Amino acid sequence: MANNLSVFDIAGRAMSAQLVRLNTTASNLANAGSVSSSADTAYRALKPVFQTVSDQPGVATVDVSSVVNSDAQPTKRHDPSNPLADKDGNVWEAGVDSSAELVEMIEASRQYQNNVQVMETAKTLTLDTLRLGK
Repeated sequence: MANNLSVFDIAGRAMSAQLVRLNTTASNLANAGSVSSSADTAYRALKPVFQTVSDQPGVATVDVSSVVNSDAQPTKRHDPSNPLADKDGNVWEAGVDSSAELVEMIEASRQYQNNVQVMETAKTLTLDTLRLGK
């Protein structure tokens, strides 16, 4: 990381982290309700793991250190007509809470927009400062 982080660097990294969060949430919502023939192969929700990064005293930003599977377990459902059903007629539904994912998506979207606003404000202030020097 650069030694002198600007507000643009910090907000840009935060926007990148929120974009990863939005993408994992979109993937989770796309796979909600999907079924599998076993609990081991059933889809599990993805969650980004964030890490605070600080090279300077009093200045910090964020990075995504990894994307991991959540601990939410798939749900067993009896559906003998499903082609993926096991010998007992059960399928395993993805371990995704759609309501929680929608809340996560709204929150990530708002955080992203907040950082866009930070960058717009910093740009305006920088341009105004440059105009004062003319």
